Amino acid sequence: MKFFIFFIKQKQNENMKNSRILIIITEIDGTRIAVYQNTNMLFLKTVRHKEQELDALLSIDEQVDYRLKIVLEELKNADIRTDLINAIISRGGLLKPISAGIYEINDAMVYDLQHGEKWHEVNLGSLIAHRLTDVFKGAKAYTADPVVVDEMDDVARFTGLPQFRRKSIFHALNHKAQARKYAKAVMKRYEDLNVIVGHLGDGISIGAHRKGRVVDVNQTLDGGGAFSLERAGSLPEGDLVSMCFSGQYTEDEILELIKNDGGMKAYIGTSDLHDIEFMIANGDKKVIEIFEAMAYQVSKYIGSMSVVLNGDVDAVILTGNIAYNQHFTNYIIEKVKFIAPVVVYPGECLAEALSNKVLGLMSGELQLKEYV
Repeated sequence: MKFFIFFIKQKQNENMKNSRILIIITEIDGTRIAVYQNTNMLFLKTVRHKEQELDALLSIDEQVDYRLKIVLEELKNADIRTDLINAIISRGGLLKPISAGIYEINDAMVYDLQHGEKWHEVNLGSLIAHRLTDVFKGAKAYTADPVVVDEMDDVARFTGLPQFRRKSIFHALNHKAQARKYAKAVMKRYEDLNVIVGHLGDGISIGAHRKGRVVDVNQTLDGGGAFSLERAGSLPEGDLVSMCFSGQYTEDEILELIKNDGGMKAYIGTSDLHDIEFMIANGDKKVIEIFEAMAYQVSKYIGSMSVVLNGDVDAVILTGNIAYNQHFTNYIIEKVKFIAPVVVYPGECLAEALSNKVLGLMSGELQLKEYV
């Protein structure tokens, strides 16, 4: 019996060593492609798409076809051994609320990605991954820790009106990956820690992680919470209602203002972090003031999440692309360092996190979940 178990484990290790994992991450204007062999990244490329080409794609199927062709071309150009790919995993899209974990992409998931109440280009990744199982025979398609991971405490769902409930839509994959990275660094389990994670990017999400669960977080998709490079953040309710009924804007135009044309972009005309940093370096007082106001709001929401955790906070973790900017992170650190030690993990580790999910499944460390 012991020999049989040893043989199975050896076979699992051999499969992990030889397996190739294809990772697909779709963004509004780009597609990120990565290939891992075990923990080693063999290939990484982000293809930026021209706005006029994307505008010409009228249906979801057309967008999938367009990006799928690009993925296959890039793999071919890089001489990637596609016959060794046995797993495809994508960043998860706007599905029904589900628990964290790794899921095989099934027909129910594909249907909801195509016909769900909300739409975002992040949905395309799983649709492409599902289609690729027809190309790479024997490969299976997965997604993990999608943006709809919902672990919120019931008390956090209440608003001031019974018609509305707070929803959990945020950067779940990067949140949990960076929290686990911190836990590993201090030689503890993520499930034994209380941390506050602030993902700082085009959208900003700030979540309270209690013993492995994100028990409260701002709904990032529609721009709630701190304003960001592109999102308006929480707004004065009365003024927003007046704007909606002013007759000057359609519903779609209001949503575009809140989700894509708000924040720094609304104030200074750009959401490009490099342009913003250039203006700050040249002493543009208006840009500096607004940039620090964004950091102020982030700090304020981190403070509110410390209350969610009853002040029992092991660390505050700052991540995302804005976390590369020391002026921004130093402002936040000065505001919140009384709560807990502040750790800065700039950027995102999405490809690595997705690869680790597949490896965890192959090793038996993680159990596959079913989307229904």
